[in-house]
Amino acid sequence: MEVQNDIILGDLSNFLGSNVQDHGTEHPQDEPNHHEFSLPPADRGKDAILFLVAGFVVEALVWGFPFSFGVFQEYYTTHEPFSSQPSGIAIIGTTATGIMYMTGLLLYPAYKKWPNLANTSKWVGIPIMSAGLIAASFANDVNQLIANQGVIYAIGGSIVYFPALLFVDEWFIQRKGLAFGVLWAGTGAAGLIIPFLLNTLLSTYGFRTALRIWSLTILILSMPLLYFLRPRLPISAISHSPRYGLGFLKSPSFWLLQAGVVVESLGYFLPSIYLPTFAAHLGLSPATGSLLVALLNGAAVFATIIMGMLIDRFHVTTVILLSTIGATASVFLLWGLSTALPLLVVFSIMYGFFAGGFVSTNAGIIKLVKRYDQSADVGMMLGVTSAGRGVGSVLSGPLSEALLRGEAWRGKAGYGSGYGELIVFTGITAAVGGMSFFGKRLGWIQ
Repeated sequence: MEVQNDIILGDLSNFLGSNVQDHGTEHPQDEPNHHEFSLPPADRGKDAILFLVAGFVVEALVWGFPFSFGVFQEYYTTHEPFSSQPSGIAIIGTTATGIMYMTGLLLYPAYKKWPNLANTSKWVGIPIMSAGLIAASFANDVNQLIANQGVIYAIGGSIVYFPALLFVDEWFIQRKGLAFGVLWAGTGAAGLIIPFLLNTLLSTYGFRTALRIWSLTILILSMPLLYFLRPRLPISAISHSPRYGLGFLKSPSFWLLQAGVVVESLGYFLPSIYLPTFAAHLGLSPATGSLLVALLNGAAVFATIIMGMLIDRFHVTTVILLSTIGATASVFLLWGLSTALPLLVVFSIMYGFFAGGFVSTNAGIIKLVKRYDQSADVGMMLGVTSAGRGVGSVLSGPLSEALLRGEAWRGKAGYGSGYGELIVFTGITAAVGGMSFFGKRLGWIQ
């Protein structure tokens, strides 16, 4: 185990410009008066636990809001000043998630150029998020919401989110998949609670006051926790070229896995956005729509942790297959045939579990690449895989609106409700997103 730890610490030292040895390694040949220090242990101990708890809560507050956008989608489309110009409302939510995912491509090279940037910039992310929501509360058209609740919020969120991802790789070595799963479970946990809170705020105070209250909530709850989102290894003043550790970009295995991430993401966000409006179409209340989003997000809490544990034990394509089969079946057999609340509840839980766990496969992609390329840069891999998910998110907004503008299919249940094309599109993207399993069988993935 010491050999494996030394390999991973060496890789992280290259990333951060550090030549640090872990506290368990002794060097008798060193000078007696040489400065000595110890590092907090990885995978265990108070510091690692505090880091993971803080990461879980910050992840919940940063991502829980855009992942609960379906509540705003239903509100904006039925209330002025936006109901008379509903075109583009879905783009607000997909822009927020998409930009947060894609910004890693810019941030991780910057972290390599300026090693201290990740640990210092996190302090400005939360204020930027709050400022975006405050600005959105003064909006009078959809474009202003896209710019503030979408773009500005996302920029602030990404500045907080990516340092936490980077530091996870330092704090957890043997239990990396589980740690990432717990961190990403924060989104689902928040998504279990936040839809009800937002629905109450919107129905009681309207969107302007609701956005202002939520901006202060994020600011007050998140800022004290940022202290614990810190690196485990000392930060060196030595910078590194952003091109270091990019050999994985030449790997066909990586790009086939990445293609699956992009395709799956094209449809992944659509149920959480449209379930409230779909429920309203069936004559159900806004509170019921919030319940469906909460169930979907809540199921993802367990999924990300369980899938993370499976990633530590099985090949990543096996876990992807499990996620793909469950998500695809739930869309075609449950959402597509829904005519009332009971089947929608089952769909929300099933889709939330199987599709929600797909994000944990990012840890599996990193594990696979590092197995045959120890020099591969973890930060850049996270940036590229997250960007792929972001591309799918950004494109899904306008694509979904185009699908809904089409002529409604004839028939009953979900397929004949006017959402038929959207449902089928979601199911197809979920199915094709599992292409990497067959790539493994054909020998295209190691």
